Amino acid sequence: MESQVRGGTRWKRFALVMVPSVAATAAIGVGLAQGALAASFSVSGVDFKVTAQQLDGHNLLQYGSVATGKTLDGKDAAHPVVVSGFSDATISKMCQSVVQPLPFGLGDVTMTLKAGQGSQKIEASNLYLDVSDLSTDATFTNLDIGVAAGEGKTGKNGERVVIQPGADGKTPGGNPYGFAQRADRAVLENVEQHAWATTAGSFKLPGLSLSLSKGANECPAWNKY
Repeated sequence: MESQVRGGTRWKRFALVMVPSVAATAAIGVGLAQGALAASFSVSGVDFKVTAQQLDGHNLLQYGSVATGKTLDGKDAAHPVVVSGFSDATISKMCQSVVQPLPFGLGDVTMTLKAGQGSQKIEASNLYLDVSDLSTDATFTNLDIGVAAGEGKTGKNGERVVIQPGADGKTPGGNPYGFAQRADRAVLENVEQHAWATTAGSFKLPGLSLSLSKGANECPAWNKY
């Protein structure tokens, strides 16, 4: 079964619906007590933008959670997010930008990272994205909506696929009994998103380039750079 979704989705609203009533730290605490995962890291005071021509991932699990950290002035901060986990994924023509305010009234500087611009694709395993908003054209294969987040996925040969809340020990765990959706495969085209964190077991970036520019210069749509 395939399901295609076209257009943008207001993930901030969706995340607020999906975020469980029990704080995400409670689920992480249970995992720590059971020795199941390491402590989650604190996110920085700025988010970042990612654009890509395509993300093609397997064993998607998507659930609501909270990314916690600090603001740039050191105050506690909590950000509702949708966590998208993939057992593996390939990405084409990716651009990532971070706008960082400079001290002493010097304005902003933008760090831009690009990779996978040629025929070679970016390759990632155990990929988790903590997303605050997303616009894309999406196609899902064997989609299940409304499963418990902790149920995860089962591989083709009956093996357990470890894509579930907090499985990497870094992303927010969320509530394992909370709302989630899963799919055998998700293909996202024309991706534009803002995120608070990305983690991966491995991340191969062919043709990696890094640049700095004065001012706020976020990545445009993938076909505009």
